[in-house]
Parts: sequence; C-alpha cells; structure tokens
Amino acid sequence: MKKSKVSSHGSLIRRLSVALTCMLTGIGLLQAQPITVTGTVTSATDGEPLIGATVRVIDTNVGTATDVDGNYTIKAEVGARVAFTYIGYTTREVKVTGDRLDVALQENSSVLDEVVVVGYGVQKKKLVTGATSQVKGEEIAKMNTTSPLQAMQGQMPGVNITSESGAPGAGMKVNIRGLGTVGNSGPLYLIDGIKGDIANVNPADIESIDVLKDAASAAIYGAQAANGVVLVTTKSGKEGKAKVTFDGYFGWQTVAHKANMLNAREYMTIMDESNINSGGGPYDWASMKSIYRPDGSLIDTDWLDEMFSNGAKTQSYTLGVTGGSATSTYAISAGYLNQEGIVGGPDVSNFSRYNFRVNSDHKLFGDILEIGEQMAFVYSKQQGQDIGNQYYGMTQTLKGAFNTSPLAPVYDAEGNLNNTSNSDWYKNDGNPYGSMQVNRYNQNKNGYLTANAYVQLQPIKNLKIRSVFGVNYTTSENRSYTPLYEFSPYIQNVSRTSVSQGMNRGLELTWTNTASYEWKIKEHEFNALIGMEAYQLSGTHVGAGNAFLKEGFDTWPYAWVNNGTAASTGDGLSASGNPYDRERRVSYFGRLGWNWKETYMINFTLRNDGSSKFARGHRHGWFPSVSAGWNLSSESFMEAARSWLSFLKIRVSYGKVGNQNIDNYRFLSPIQIANTHYFYGQYMGPNGVYNGGYSTTLENYWGAYPNRLGNMDLTWESSEQFDAGFDARFLDGRLTANFDFYIKNTKNWLVQAPILATAGTDAPFINGGNVKNTGVELSLGWSDVVGNDFSYNVSVNGAYNHNRVGSIPTQDGIIHGATNQLYDNAPEFFRAENGHPIGYFWGYQTAGIFQNQAQIDAWKAAGNGILQANPVPGDVIFVDRDHNGMIDDADKTDLGNGIPKFTYGINVNLYWKNFDLGIVGVGQAGNKIVQSYRNQSNSQVNYTTAILNRWTGEGTSDKMPRVTNDNINWQFSDLYLQDGDFFRISNLTLGYNFAPLINRKWLSNCRLYFQVQNVFTFTKYDGMDPEIGYGTESWVSGVDLGFYPRSRTYLFGVNLAF
Repeated sequence: MKKSKVSSHGSLIRRLSVALTCMLTGIGLLQAQPITVTGTVTSATDGEPLIGATVRVIDTNVGTATDVDGNYTIKAEVGARVAFTYIGYTTREVKVTGDRLDVALQENSSVLDEVVVVGYGVQKKKLVTGATSQVKGEEIAKMNTTSPLQAMQGQMPGVNITSESGAPGAGMKVNIRGLGTVGNSGPLYLIDGIKGDIANVNPADIESIDVLKDAASAAIYGAQAANGVVLVTTKSGKEGKAKVTFDGYFGWQTVAHKANMLNAREYMTIMDESNINSGGGPYDWASMKSIYRPDGSLIDTDWLDEMFSNGAKTQSYTLGVTGGSATSTYAISAGYLNQEGIVGGPDVSNFSRYNFRVNSDHKLFGDILEIGEQMAFVYSKQQGQDIGNQYYGMTQTLKGAFNTSPLAPVYDAEGNLNNTSNSDWYKNDGNPYGSMQVNRYNQNKNGYLTANAYVQLQPIKNLKIRSVFGVNYTTSENRSYTPLYEFSPYIQNVSRTSVSQGMNRGLELTWTNTASYEWKIKEHEFNALIGMEAYQLSGTHVGAGNAFLKEGFDTWPYAWVNNGTAASTGDGLSASGNPYDRERRVSYFGRLGWNWKETYMINFTLRNDGSSKFARGHRHGWFPSVSAGWNLSSESFMEAARSWLSFLKIRVSYGKVGNQNIDNYRFLSPIQIANTHYFYGQYMGPNGVYNGGYSTTLENYWGAYPNRLGNMDLTWESSEQFDAGFDARFLDGRLTANFDFYIKNTKNWLVQAPILATAGTDAPFINGGNVKNTGVELSLGWSDVVGNDFSYNVSVNGAYNHNRVGSIPTQDGIIHGATNQLYDNAPEFFRAENGHPIGYFWGYQTAGIFQNQAQIDAWKAAGNGILQANPVPGDVIFVDRDHNGMIDDADKTDLGNGIPKFTYGINVNLYWKNFDLGIVGVGQAGNKIVQSYRNQSNSQVNYTTAILNRWTGEGTSDKMPRVTNDNINWQFSDLYLQDGDFFRISNLTLGYNFAPLINRKWLSNCRLYFQVQNVFTFTKYDGMDPEIGYGTESWVSGVDLGFYPRSRTYLFGVNLAF
C-alpha cells in the first residue's frame, strides 16, 4: 500500500512538471512573438523626412526602407535592436520597446563618398587634393541672416568675414587667406556657375557653399581667382511627390552695446578744466540761457540715445515646392525679407528684398540628353544713407552724435528741431538727430535677374558634353532729396531744395562649353575636362538733377526731377548719361585627374585667359596648377591602426591664379574733355570793356588734355600658392580633423606709379609690388549618439595668417593712405610699406604721461625730443625713436593692423528627442582698432566717459592726458588704438519639432524655435562693436569713426514641411 501511494505522488509530480514546462514555454513563445513596429526617420538637422533610409533588425534578415514621407513598418521582437542607416548620416541602433519608434539621424558631413563642388564639376570628397571648405545650406538657413556671408562667419578656417556696417542690407568684407592686394581683394562668387552677388541669394535657397581656398583648386578660374572662389549651389528638385516647405520668422532688434558719453554736468566740468589748463578760467554757465529749459532745468541730451531705436522689426518668409519624376525634377521658391534699422528706426534705415527662384532638370532619351535651367529674380529696396566717412553718410551722422555737446536740445521750445546758430555756448554744435532726419531721403531700388540654361549630351557612357549660357541682368534706380534746414552756421541748406535721380543697367553674358570624360584602365581611374568660356559686360547710366522744387511739391513723395524749377547748371540743373566701358574676356581651360585604387591621386589644371583690360601682346595669361594626394589609410601597413583611424589623406598643391580687377583702358592715356574755367590773357567784354561777366563765358570755354599717362606693358597681377595639409577621421568617423599650411605670394600689383605734380596729369598704372601671406588652418569635429534619444556634434576651427609686403615700386617703398580721415586736418595714419602688413596703422608711439616737472627735465636731458612746445605735467610722452632731439614723422612707426592674425569659430548642436539646441561662436585676435569718435580739432565737442580717467595730478593716470583746448596731445598715436580681440556668441537657437506629436502623414516637419543673434561679446574694446570691417580704403579695416553696430536680435520662427 505504501508503495502504491508513493507511486501515485510521483505520477502527480511528473504531471505538474510537464504542465509547468508547457506553460513557461507558451509564455516564452508568446513573448518572442514579433510585433509590428512603425515610425518615421527624419534628419536631426532640419526635421525633414529621409526617403529610402534603410531600417534593419540586427542579426536577422528582416529589413525595409522608408517611403517618400520617411515612414516605415517592420516586424521585430520587443528588446531587439534596429539599425537605421542613410547615406550621409551616422547610423543609429535603437532598442525596440513598443510599436512606435521615431528616429532622427545625425548628418555626417565627413562621409567620404559624398561629393563636393569643384571648378566646373563635382568630386568625391576623399579624392579632393586641394584646400576646400564646405558649409551645408541647412547650416546657412538656420542662422536667419540677411546675407549668406554673415551666416558663414566662423564656419570655415581661413575665411575672414567682417561687417562693413550694421545697417540693414550693408555688405560684408571677405578675405580668404589674408589680404593679397591694395586693389579689389574680394573673392569670385559663382551662383550655379554664373558670376553673381551672393548677398542677393535667399539663404533658404542654398544647397551648399564651397570655398576654393588654394590656388590649385581655384586655378581653373584663372584671372578671376586670385582672392579665392566661392561656389554657391542652389537647391534642385528630387524625385518624388511634391513637397511643400514654409520657413518664416519674426523678431525685433535692440542695441547690443552703446558707448557712454559725458552727461551735462560731467561735460561742463571737463570744459572748465580744459579752459583752465589752457590759461583761461571756468565758464560762466549761469549766464548762458540757451543751455537751460524754460523751467530753468539744465539741458542734458544723450545724443546716442536719441539716435538709436530699440524694437526695430525684422522678418522673413519663404515658401518652397520641390518634386519631380524619374525624368524631370523641379524646385520653386518665393521669399520676402524686411529689416528695419536700429539707428533712427524704419524711416531712416530700412531694407527689404523679394526673391523668386525656379530650378528644373529634365532627362530625354534616357541619360543621353539632359536640359535644365536655374533662374532667380531679386528685387530689393534700401532706404537710408551710405556708410560714407566723417564728412558724409551714416558715419558722419553717428560721429555727430559723439561730438555734439549734451547742452544742446533736440527740439527747441516751439517743438521744432533745434538750431544752435544763436546758442550762447557753442553756435556750431548742430543737431545730429535733425541731420539724420533731413538726410534720410535716399532710396535705392535694385532688380537682379540671374539665369542660366544648359544642355548636356552623353553620346557614350561617361562622356558628357555640356553647354551653359548665363545671363546676369541688373538694374538700379536711385533717388535722393535735400530739403531746407538749418542746424548751425555750418550745417545748413537754406538756399534751395534739390533732387537727384539716376538709373543704371548692366548686362553680363557668359557662355561656357565643356567636355568631360571618365575612364578606367585596370585599377587606374582617369578623368579629363576641357572647356572654353566667353564673357561680356555692357551697360548704361543716366542721371539728372534739379532744384527749387515747386511749392507744395517740396516733400519726399513729390521729390522728382520734373518738379524742380532750376533754369541753369548754376542753379542745380544737371543731366548725365553714358555707356559702361565694355569688358570682354575669353578663356580656355582643362583638367586631368588620375587615381589608383583611390589611394594615390594627381590633378592638373591649366587655364588661359584673354582680357580686353590689357593692350595687345599682354592680354593673355597662363594659370597652371598641380596637386597630389595620398590616402594612407588604404595602405596595408596601416592595417593595425584601422581600429581607431578611419581615414587619413595627405595632400600637397601648387598653383598660379590671376587678378585683373582694375577699370578698363588703364593701359591707355585717355583724353579728357572739360571746361577749362580759365582765360589765357585778360577777357574783355563784347564792347571791349571788362564787365566782370566771366561766368557765362567760362561755360563756353572747353578744352581737351591727356588726364593719365599710358602704359602699354600693363599686364596681369598674379598669385602663386603652395599648400600642404591632411584630412583625417578617427573612431569610426566620430572625430574629424583637417589641417592646412600655405604660402601665398601675390606679385605684380596693379598700382599707380609715383609722379611729380608738375607732370600735369595723373600717373600711369604699372605692375609692381608684392605681398606674402603665410598661415595655418585647423578644423576639428566630434559627433556622437548617446542612448536612443540624444545626439550631438561639436566643431571648432581656427586660422593664423601672417601678412608682409615684400616690395612696392615707389621711391620710398610706400603706398600712402589718405589724410583728413579721422578728424579735421588729420594726417595720414595708415599705409602699405615694404616689410609691414598691408594697411598697418602709422603713428607716434607713446611712453605714458609726464607726471611732474622733474620727469620732463630728465627726459630732455637724456636727449629726447618733445612734441609740445612748452610741456607740462599731464602731457603725453611721445617716443623719440631716432633719438635726434625732436619729434617728427621719422619717429612714427607701425602701431598694429586692423586685420586679425587669428580667427576662429565654434559650433555646438545638441539633439534630444524632438528638441534641438544650437550655439555658434566666432572670434578674432591679434588686431587693433583705431577709435576716433571725437573731432580733436574742436575743443568744445563731447567726450566718452573714458575721459573721466584723465590725468588730473601726479599718479592719477599714465594713459589718458590732461584736457586742453588744443589737440597737441592727440596727434595720431597709440592712444587712438585698442585691442580688437573678441569672442562673440553670435547665435543661440532652441527648437522643438511637433510633427511626431501631431502624427499626421501629411505633416513631416513642424518645428518652432526661438533664436537670439549677437547674444554676448567678450572683449576689452570699449566701443559699440569690436567687429569692424570698415576702413577708409578697401585695404584697411578696423577704423571706428562711429561705426554702425550690429544689433542684438530676438526671433520666433517656424519650419513646416508637407
């Protein structure tokens, strides 16, 4: 019985075990059952769907691809890992936790098989042997700048971009690898292969911008490429259903930093002290009725506050449509931009632009024939003054605000703009706010049509014959009006109203024909290109002026030439009209490339340019280049390093490019026909008796004379450049590095020779002078993915440039700068000279401030010269460099340069789920800024608060001299100079993409963002803005006469895609 009972229990246990095993197995089978996972794959950069991205379950054969909306569906087990890959993007692996899995892929700009734009074609990035840099259109567009150039700041090493003014629509100064000439130093801009103005391109239309920095890359453009080449490629259509995008923002602008001026009490104290130090006494302020308001309070005007306008609006909207089929694609866009100025508000400075673009490509007969076009129309309108200088334009307007005393009001007691002509303090003070208002009537309207049409024939595989015809038509219309006004005895127009109008039309035609062929012999790959290009420029100008506008028609809306009543040229009646000097150029060029297993590479280019700007026998120039590269990472001896070294290429290049940026006919001696305004002998009237009536007769006396000596041997300016560098990728491409070292020699400058004034004509243009630029460039990038939801990339770049003039063909080896630029009767303060950088600042060096009479006596006893006739404590110590006992021009020296030696940039992008955060910083170092806010020839103009640190007694200051009524202590010296180093957080953007939350098939992107531009600037410079590209000549920078500062901007924006 017991045995049976035990057997029964054993049977029960076995049954329970089997049941439990079956239950657990069933649960396991249930858990391992695949589920259906859906989701969307997008770009982390812009939220756009990625079409055709590969989605694959790791360790299985299960995979799929995303559709035209970036959507996918796949079977996968919970806990499985899914890999998402797309060309040009970093692969991500994500764990399945549910039935919905949206993934954003991080763009990998260093993918080696992607192509970059080079001269007349494209090339794989890993096969490029020259020094080029690229920035993607998405990076440009997200900066939300008026000009693409401003968005490029800090993005590329060796490309120095600075503001010429912060005014709406103002230009940017661009130097690639240092300043190479005292002529036109700007690069060549090609938009879809046609010469154009990059400032007119809507940033939202840009696919990519490639900069050819070394001569080997740029030599195929020959005579136009001495200063580098910027290639702008606009967006083209993609196969698939129509995609609609909308990008818009609205924001407001404020003054980022304003200089501090003396208030009324501080100003009066300084004026008293200045007069006492000059032998007088304090002023009797109580007796001066004009400096008090009717209620007896002291007038205290902060003129800079009056000039600036916070809350100026800025806005931009772009609508785009792209799509197409396997044989035809298209891209269409339309945009509007408006920016108001922070100086004076929209009525004083305002810029608006309308853009329209259509690009299309069509394939016929398979791949045998392809045709297409890129066409853009731009209309812009700009209101306000030119940048100008201390005597006109916006520079004069802002400088007036620095100079006018706080004791002058903006409006008088009757509410009219104040006139200081009857002031009992200073009659010549004027009214800078009033001047700004009456000089605002300047308007420029510009229209640009840039278009090209191409046809490409491929009769056999890899042979492409292409012909492109391009048109760049520009028209501009300007109108200005001067009303009656009176603000001081010297700032007035009380005689007549006047108006002027002008119109210019220019037409540039370019015809380019190329034939390219690629072939392979075993493991040797070859590519060849030959081509020719013809260019022509023509145009016309007409202008007219009138005065004494009719009563009732003497306001801006009616200020047209036909409403004037002037009867003669003496009364302001004028007319002009002339054609442009026609320019023609024809070029022939070729390129040959070879590589073996994409390991060893050599490229040759050669171009011949012929230009109408030179005489026969000197019109043609040859511009060759050779470059080579070696992909070390492909070598077998690098096998051991492949665990951490993904790619390493070293490259070296040499090339020669040219420069013809001078006006036409400079080799000739043109004849000038002009009114002589002079009588040889005594003029007797019609009755034989002098009647004093010269004016009418003078207008009828015309003559002709040669106004410049000719030089039939004038020829090309040339630039030769050597470059060596490497490109590397580490740790599966997460870390990238690019390095370049270059030596650039620019020779045979196109300059005017020195000539004696007694020659009676202008000097001829000659070839002479050279400059050497030596530098290094480095860029580093890191991108990574952390977990399933977070990714980031960080990039930094920097460049160093050393600029030195080798020789200048003048007797003293100097190209002299202009005088009278900083203040009234100011001497020359900049120049180009042998052994120095171009545009260096030239003036006295100082050694502090005399603290007491004993120091003055000791200085004299040591044989040092003194500039002041009777120096006293508090005066500046000017260094007697030649120690000859006197201070003169021989003691002036190199005080520094306005062009930075170091430039750098940093970009940080963070992505977490649907959030994105972007930070961009730019900086420069090693440059000086000349600050000349004050007209030192006038003792009664205002000061900045820096004067509060002046010398007032022994030991009080060793930098700022005592104040006096003369300007002997303020001769141009290092006292005018400050360090121009700065680092600016130029852009901070926070965005969120709502499209995954909305989860609608028709909405692929719905990103909202907030952005701040010009966030903060770290600098020791006490002016309004340390980024100063302005100079009184094109080859000078860093001159602050009252620079229009860049605003701080706050934006709210949206990016939509349907």
